[in-house]
Amino acid sequence: MAAPRSLPRTRFPRSKNVLLLVDVINPLDFPTAHQLLPSAMQAAQAIAKLKQRLVRQGAACIYANDNYGTWHSEFSDILHACQELPGQRGELARMLAPAPEDLVILKPMHSAFHSTPLQHLLMQIQAQQLIIVGLAADMCVMLSATDARMLGYRVWVPSDCTAAETPLRKEQALRQLQHVFKCSVRKSGRSHA
Repeated sequence: MAAPRSLPRTRFPRSKNVLLLVDVINPLDFPTAHQLLPSAMQAAQAIAKLKQRLVRQGAACIYANDNYGTWHSEFSDILHACQELPGQRGELARMLAPAPEDLVILKPMHSAFHSTPLQHLLMQIQAQQLIIVGLAADMCVMLSATDARMLGYRVWVPSDCTAAETPLRKEQALRQLQHVFKCSVRKSGRSHA
């Protein structure tokens, strides 16, 4: 009997700044999705530009994505299914698909930290600041950002890299993050992370 081969060791990138992409690979399959889709597409364009810039600066990227009730699936199955969707829903997934070097976690609840290995990954990466983008500003992005602040990270939630079902809901969430949790909400193009 042959000796078992050892698994390759995963090397974590070292990065003070980490881009956390929350629920950007998303089928938008819920009754009010049509209200979110236009602002999601605008946010996706800003996210893609910001990601390019941060990767050039050496930032690590972590996708924290809902599993949409399909725990038997791999993330690649979810990505492929979303990319095959018609119209802007498929375009969103194609535009923001992770690169091979990006890390991906599946989350069971709203916050990217709840019941996931995210905190362990961030410790391995030696992260100090999280740049949190994605859907939706008033739910999963907000809860991920508040958890990050409670864990001691600096947090930047670029206002143009998030979306919500209404402008008011987005505005209220960003105001809460800025004034109560002391997160930066400056736009993605205003200064370096």
